[in-house]
Amino acid sequence: MDMESWKLLRSICILSFLLGSCFVCQSIRVVDAQEDPKPAVTLQVDASNGAGRAIPETLFGIFFEEINHAGAGGLWAELVSNRGFEAGGQNIPSNIWPWSIVGDHSSIYVATDRSSCFERNKIALRMDVLCDSQGCPSGGVGVYNPGYWGMNIQEGKKYKVALYVRSTGDIDLSVSLTSSSGSRTLASEKITASASDVSKWTKKEVLLEAKGTDPSARFQLTTTKKGSIWIDQVSAMPVDTYKGHGFRNDLLQMMVGIKPRFIRFPGGCFVEGAWLSNAFRWKETVGPWEERPGHFGDVWKYWTDDGLGHFEFFQLAEDIGAAPIWVFNNGISHNDEVETGSIMPFVQEALDGIEFARGDANSTWGSVRAKMGRQEPFELKYVAIGNEDCGKTYYRGNYIVFYDAIKKAYPDIKIISNCDGSSHPLDHPADYYDFHIYTSASNLFSMYHQFDRTSRNGPKAFVSEYAVTGKDAGTGSLLASLGEAAFLIGLEKNSDVVEMASYAPLFVNTNDRRWNPDAIVFNSSHLYGTPSYWVQRFFAESSGATLLTSTLKGDSSSLVASAISWKSNGKDYIRLKAVNFGATSVNMKVLVTGLDPKVMKVSGSKKTVLTSTNVMDENSFSQPEKVVPHESLLEMAGEDLTVVLPPHSFSSFDLLKESAMITLPISHSSSHQKTTNL
Repeated sequence: MDMESWKLLRSICILSFLLGSCFVCQSIRVVDAQEDPKPAVTLQVDASNGAGRAIPETLFGIFFEEINHAGAGGLWAELVSNRGFEAGGQNIPSNIWPWSIVGDHSSIYVATDRSSCFERNKIALRMDVLCDSQGCPSGGVGVYNPGYWGMNIQEGKKYKVALYVRSTGDIDLSVSLTSSSGSRTLASEKITASASDVSKWTKKEVLLEAKGTDPSARFQLTTTKKGSIWIDQVSAMPVDTYKGHGFRNDLLQMMVGIKPRFIRFPGGCFVEGAWLSNAFRWKETVGPWEERPGHFGDVWKYWTDDGLGHFEFFQLAEDIGAAPIWVFNNGISHNDEVETGSIMPFVQEALDGIEFARGDANSTWGSVRAKMGRQEPFELKYVAIGNEDCGKTYYRGNYIVFYDAIKKAYPDIKIISNCDGSSHPLDHPADYYDFHIYTSASNLFSMYHQFDRTSRNGPKAFVSEYAVTGKDAGTGSLLASLGEAAFLIGLEKNSDVVEMASYAPLFVNTNDRRWNPDAIVFNSSHLYGTPSYWVQRFFAESSGATLLTSTLKGDSSSLVASAISWKSNGKDYIRLKAVNFGATSVNMKVLVTGLDPKVMKVSGSKKTVLTSTNVMDENSFSQPEKVVPHESLLEMAGEDLTVVLPPHSFSSFDLLKESAMITLPISHSSSHQKTTNL
C-alpha cells in the first residue's frame, strides 16, 4: 500500500469512528447574539423511522357559516343586494331597501307588486316614470342599489348585468355603474326594446366595462322615457370570479392559504334558524338563481338571496380541494321542534339533498344538479345531523330516525352527532361527535390536554367550532391566537381521536359584525387576516403528516410544543412548533434523536415567528400586517440546535432531512476535495 492510500484509509477510519459515536443524537445550534447560553427547556424529538403516528388527512379544515355577511356581500361576488325585491316581505307595497330612487317623487313613483313571472318569488318593482325627455333630469330618473355597503368597481374590469323587465310601452334604459353619489359614471350601456318585445317578462343582459375605479360605487337603472316599467331579479357580477364560479377571488385565496382538508357548511345557527320557518332549506337554494326565493336568516338578522346555495357550496368545496361536510336541519330550531313522529319530511329532505350531490344525472335530484351544469356527482362522505341541539326534547328520537335512514341508503357516509362524546359515551350511534369551545385565552391554552384522557374507542371527535372570545379576543388579538395555537397543538397530538378541527367564524364583513372575533375581516375592497387566521397557516402541512413523539423537559408551564414530519416536492422535513404563552423569552434546546448520522442528517430550513410588542395587538385595514408571521432562514453553527422563543409568541422551525455528506481529502498535494455520499 502506498503512502497516499494509507492516509486516505486512515482518514476514513477516523471519520467513521467519530460519526458512529454520535449516533444517538444529532442537532444544530442556531446562533443568536441575544440568547442566554443556558437553555431553560429541552424538546426531545424522536425522528427514527417508524416511530411516529400518522395524522388524519382531514385534521384541519374550515367552517363556513352565513354570518357577518360572510356569503351575501362577501364570498359570493354578487354586487346587488336584494336583487329580487323579496327582502321586504310578501305584503305589498313592501320596503325595497337598500334600493332608492334616482330623481324625486314629482318625476318617479316606485312600489312593489306581486306580478313577477317567478312562482317562488312573486315580488317585482314597478317604476312609474312621470316625466319625459323634456322634463326629466338630464341623467334620467330610476332606481339605484348601493350593494353591500358599496360596490368595489375597478377600472378595466368587466361586470355582467342581467335583469328581467316588462313594460306597457317602448323602453330605453341606461344600465350604469356610478360613484356613490351618482355624479360620476364608471360604466354604462343601453337597453332598448319596443313595446311588443317587452309586453311580457323578458330577460336582458349587458356587459359593462369600468372606465374608472370606486370602492363605494353603486348600480343604477335610469330612463327619460315616460311610462311604466317593471323590473325584477337584477344581478351584477364581476366576470373574473374564482374559476368563473361566482366566488370573490381575494377572499377565496385566503381560504386556500389555510390548505383546508374539509369545509363544513352552511352553518351553524344559520341551519337551525331562530324558528324553523326561517331555517336554511336547501331545496329553495338550487336551480336558476332568479327562481330562488331567498330567505331571512332570523338568527343573524339579515336577508340572503341564496345565490350561494346548495350547489355552490359543493362547488366551493371542490374548488378549494376540501371534503364537503353538509350540516342539515333535523327539525329543530332555537325555539321550536318537530316531534319525532312527524319528522319524516325532514328526513326525506336530507336524503334528497344527498342525492342531489351524489346521485347520477338520471336520478330525481341528480337531474336537477345536471341541469345546473354538473353531470358528474360531487363527492360527499360526511353529513352532520343538526347543530348544537343536543338535549332538546326530540333530538335523540329525531337523530335515530335520520341516522337509520341515511345509513340504509348510503352506508358509506360518515354521520356526525352534535352531542359531545369527549367525556362520556354517547347514547346513540355516530361516526363522529361534535365539540364546540369558546372561552378565554388562558382557558384554551390549558385545554391543550383536553383530549389526553378521552376514550380511543367509539366515534372520533370533530372540533368544528373553537375560538378565544371575550375580553382576551378584542376583535382579533395576538393573545387570542396564542391560546388557540396551544389548543391546536393539543389536537394535533391527540389526532388519534380528534380527526377534524375548524375555527369559527371564518369571515366578517366589518359593516355587519354579528360575532366577534373572526378569522378574516373584509369590506367591499379590502381584507386582512387576524392573528387567529395566521395561526391556522402554521398547521397547513399537518393534515396527513406524521406526528413525531416529542417531550418537553424543564420549566415548561407556559410552553406547548410538537413535532411533525412531512414531504414536500420530494424532500423530507421536520417542523417543530412551540407556543410561549409567558411574558419572558425562553431558550429551548432541541434534541433530534433516532437518525443515523452515517445515513441521514437534519439542517436548518426556515423559522417562522408570530408575535408583537403587545399581546392585545390586532391587525386592521390601516395596519393589515401588524401581527403576521415573519419568516427567516434558520442559520446553523456547531452541533446543537438551541432556539429562542420570544415572549408571547408562536414559532415554527423547519428542518430539512437529507442524506449525510462528508468531505474527504484526496491528496495533501491537491487543493481539490472529494464529496462522498454515505
